[in-house]
Amino acid sequence: PYTTLFRSLGSILAASLMTGCPSDPEETDAGMDAGASDSAVDSNAGDAGPDGGPDGGPDAGPMDAGNDGGPDAGPHCDPTSGTTLATEVVTRGLSNPVFLGAPARDPRLFIVEQAGVIQLVKDGELLDTPFLDIRSSVESGGNEQGLLGLAFHPEFATNGRFFVHYSERRSGDTIIAEYGSAVGADVAEMEERRIIEISQPYSNHNGGMIAFGPNDGYLYIGMGDGGSGGDPDGYGQDNTTLLASMLRLDVDGDAPYEIPSDNPYADSANGEDDPRPEIWAYGLRNPWRFAFDASNGDMYIGDVGQNRLEEIDFQPAASTGGENYGWNTMEGNSCFNSGSCDRDGLELPIAEYDHSGGACSVTGGYIYRGTCLTDLQGLYFYADICSNDLYTMDRDNDAEPVLRDEFLASNISSFGEDGFGELYIISLSGSVYKIIVE
Repeated sequence: PYTTLFRSLGSILAASLMTGCPSDPEETDAGMDAGASDSAVDSNAGDAGPDGGPDGGPDAGPMDAGNDGGPDAGPHCDPTSGTTLATEVVTRGLSNPVFLGAPARDPRLFIVEQAGVIQLVKDGELLDTPFLDIRSSVESGGNEQGLLGLAFHPEFATNGRFFVHYSERRSGDTIIAEYGSAVGADVAEMEERRIIEISQPYSNHNGGMIAFGPNDGYLYIGMGDGGSGGDPDGYGQDNTTLLASMLRLDVDGDAPYEIPSDNPYADSANGEDDPRPEIWAYGLRNPWRFAFDASNGDMYIGDVGQNRLEEIDFQPAASTGGENYGWNTMEGNSCFNSGSCDRDGLELPIAEYDHSGGACSVTGGYIYRGTCLTDLQGLYFYADICSNDLYTMDRDNDAEPVLRDEFLASNISSFGEDGFGELYIISLSGSVYKIIVE
C-alpha cells in the first residue's frame, strides 16, 4: 500500500518547476508532504547525472587538497576576503549524496550516499573503494529512508570510532550504530555495534543528522515525528516517545549507551507514560540537519515544515535542555491548522520562510568558523532543496536572515563541513562543491 508514496526526484523537480513544490499529504493521493524530499530522496533519483549548477556548473576541476595527506595537515588556502559566494567542484558522479563530514584536522572528505555507502575523497580524488558499504543493511526505497547521517567520535584520530544513522532494511526502523577503522585507514572495519533502534511508523520524517556536542562530547540524534503528514499520532508533543525529538546519549560509558546525568528527564522512571530519559529537546517535525557553532556550542536546527513554513530553531550552548519547539501546535511562528493556540512554554524559531517561489523543504547548514574566508565568519548557511534559495544569517551581530543573490547549486540535500571548518554544498543530483568567495 505504500508504493505510491515513493516519488522520484524527477517528479519532485517537475512539480516544483511547474507548480511550486509537491503538495501536502492532506492534499494529494500520494500521502507524502512537501517534506517527501526533505533532502533524502528515492535512491533511484539522480540517475540522470550529476548536477551542473549554474550554466552547467563551475568549470573548476577537482579540488586540490593541497596537503601531504597527514592527519594534522592544514587546508591549502591563503585567507581571502570578500562576501560574494561562489563554488569549486570537489567531485561529481555520486549516487544521491546526502551528507559530507570529516574528523577534526583530517584532510579527507567522507561523503554519505543514501543507498548505504560512504565514499572517500583523498588528495582531491574520489577513491575507487568506499570507506564503508552497508547497502545490504540499509532500506533506501522510501524518499526519506537510507543512510542519512555520519558522526566521528571526538577522539577518532586515535580510536577510529564513528557512528551512522540509517533506516533498517525491510523494517524501515531507525538504527544508530557504531563502526570502527584502524588509525589512518581508508577502509572501515565492517563490525557493527548497535547503539539504539527506534521504531518508525511511516517511511518519511526520519530525521537523519547525528553529531557530537563540542562542549560535552555527547552524541546528539535528530529524530522526525514518525511521518505521514500533520503528525497524525501526535508524537510532536509527546515526550514519552523518542520520535520528534533531539536525543542526547553518552556513548563512552557502559554499552550500548548511558543517559547523561544532566539530561532534562534523566531521572525519569522511564515507564510507558513517563518522559524518555534520552530526550534533550522535543517538538520537532523533521530536523533535516542541525549543527553546533564550533566557537561556543550553540545549536541551529533546520526543521522541515508542513504546508506553509520552513523554520530554523535555536538552542544556546548554556541551555539545560527540555525545549519544546512547538510541532504540531505550531508551524514556524504560526499556529498549525488553527487560528489560535497556546504558545506558552514553546521555543519559537529564530527564522522562517514560506513556500512562495517554489520553496518546499529546508536544508539546515553550518556556521562558518573556517580560516580561509575571512569575511564569512559567524554566518549560518541554510537553503531550500526545491527553490535552491540560499540564506545566510549573521548571529554574531543579531542580524536578520539574508536571501542570497548567488545561485550556487540545485537540489541542495545537505551542507558539509571539513576537518578545518570549511563548508561544502552537496547536491542530491551527484555533485559536491566547496564554498569559496570571488
